[in-house]
Amino acid sequence: MPVAFAEIGALITRDPALRGGRPIIAGTGLCVRTIAIENNRGLSPEEIAADRPPLSLAQVYASLAFYHANKQEIDADIEAEEQAYDEGVRSSRLPSRP
Repeated sequence: MPVAFAEIGALITRDPALRGGRPIIAGTGLCVRTIAIENNRGLSPEEIAADRPPLSLAQVYASLAFYHANKQEIDADIEAEEQAYDEGVRSSRLPSRP
């Protein structure tokens, strides 16, 4: 009986209609950058998978492999999102003009 193998490339996908075209875990809508952020904050792949029950450990590792292969792009996306958030927080603290 033949053994089934998961094609690593099939675990990560991009769709311009989902998440602004960011790379996502196929079939989930979860961005690769979310997994990268959690891992960069110190969570292990096993902890990430345990915190997100629909995800398999293979999906988490595929996300991390994709992240490391495309680190510059994803880190720039993370940084841009953090800057946009910070700017939004700052602008919400400004007094409103009469």
